[in-house]
Amino acid sequence: MIKVENLTKRYAGQPAIQDLNFEVSQGEIMGFLGPNGAGKTTTMRILAGFMPPTSGRATVAGFDVFEQSLQARAHLGYMPENVPLYSDMRVTEYLNYRAALKGVQHRRIAERVGDVKELCGLKEVENKLIGTLSKGYRQRVGLADALLAEPDLLILDEPTIGLDPNQIRQVRELIKNLGRQHTILLSTHILPEVEMTCSRVIIIHKGRIEACDTPDNLLGKIRQAG
Repeated sequence: MIKVENLTKRYAGQPAIQDLNFEVSQGEIMGFLGPNGAGKTTTMRILAGFMPPTSGRATVAGFDVFEQSLQARAHLGYMPENVPLYSDMRVTEYLNYRAALKGVQHRRIAERVGDVKELCGLKEVENKLIGTLSKGYRQRVGLADALLAEPDLLILDEPTIGLDPNQIRQVRELIKNLGRQHTILLSTHILPEVEMTCSRVIIIHKGRIEACDTPDNLLGKIRQAG
């Protein structure tokens, strides 16, 4: 579903990420674990087609994310770390608007919006202004937005950041449920997040991949090293 080959991005000559190589298989929940500034968001923005790499290549569903951006984007839903929601719009109104922007057929918009509201637990707040919602519900709106066009792949950048423990549990369960029907690449700086959610984990540090394995194997190596 995702293939990354020698992916590099430089800013003013300084590498944000360097020579990344990894693959994410269909149906997998892959964690992308690293501290702030490690290169997670840069990688995800490239994969989502919002930023060109300096060198290297990445494909989604076989399409180059830069040279075939429209085709690649048709297969993915992207939730950035800071979801750009419109505070003065109501939840249903916003999702209807976003569905139209994403090219969902007009006759199917109401159905798709209803489906994602149900899936993301938004029915009880569907008529509320987004600006009045808790951080947890705003994250759910961001997830619903990413799901509107029925993507095969979800790219989620720090989906639980800023949430309280109860909200984290709720969003974590939602992501695990979504993983039954979608391939997911999930970035976080929180180790328990990937341990409880992901089938495999990539560890990135200072723009380079340090390890890629199952959570259990990585935790075993960490304990042995300690």
